[in-house]
Amino acid sequence: MISVLILVDSAEGKVTKATAELATFGSRLGEVIAVICSSDAALLLPQLSTMAISKTITVTGVEFGKFSTGALSAALAAIVEKDSPAAVLIASSARGKEIAGRLAVRIDSGILTDVIDLDAELVATQSVFGGSTTVHSAVVHGTPVITIRGNSVEAIIGSGPLSHEDFPFIYDGADRARVISQAPAVKGGRPELTEAAIVVSGGKGTDGNFAPVEALADALGAAVGASRAATDAGWYPHSLQVGQTGKTVSPQLYVAAGISGAIQHRAGMQTSKTIVAINKDPEAPIFDVADFGVVGDLFAVLPQATAGVTARKSS
Repeated sequence: MISVLILVDSAEGKVTKATAELATFGSRLGEVIAVICSSDAALLLPQLSTMAISKTITVTGVEFGKFSTGALSAALAAIVEKDSPAAVLIASSARGKEIAGRLAVRIDSGILTDVIDLDAELVATQSVFGGSTTVHSAVVHGTPVITIRGNSVEAIIGSGPLSHEDFPFIYDGADRARVISQAPAVKGGRPELTEAAIVVSGGKGTDGNFAPVEALADALGAAVGASRAATDAGWYPHSLQVGQTGKTVSPQLYVAAGISGAIQHRAGMQTSKTIVAINKDPEAPIFDVADFGVVGDLFAVLPQATAGVTARKSS
């Protein structure tokens, strides 16, 4: 039976949505083996039972948050050598891509990053050059190491792991760095931008007033994003910038309010499933990628949309 390794992505004792998406892609290829590098394994295992995973492996001796990415890649390399999987799938976060790159070097394999689709023959689909070009590619040497962009697939429900094993591992590499302290990021009540199913973003057209954008986002249970123009102007945090030099999102619904749609911004949101654009300029480039467009003032359109959503939810 062909097996595929996925690296479980977790935070504060909770498995992220990215892990379920990795399992979904992996199930297209064969038996999915989930690798857990966390002292919270006892908390994570019940959560993994609802995913398309056939087996779990808990690495003892190395864990996220306390060891360097070099240690994590070394542990994965040891499991690859033991199990000879058809591929290794990792979430396409900054940390995930660093682990993937180190792993590819360790096992002398090719690597593909920011993949948005993957077929049963391990042919990957990537959106490149700012989203203007779609590329189909495959690793031709070694065990493919592939990072999957978040929200690229609808996660399926599985029957959960059928078996489990512990994998003792001692890391003795030269970069034996350890994290001695850490503090969780301060989070608001909205979903994480890169994992949200719905994102409402504001741009230069807000003139710095994001209140209508935030109101619609809260009505929809969405995350809030911003264009580079808005973050450069100091209107919104750079950590919430969507674009080529910011974060890449692929939600089910993306609402762009007052955003012209420069290639820099489109590169970060063009793979969204449904795009709604609101702009006073009918010639704005954002309308070229939008599924639905509203030519109008966002300060008039967004409050009406928010009222409509709120009324629908209360009816």
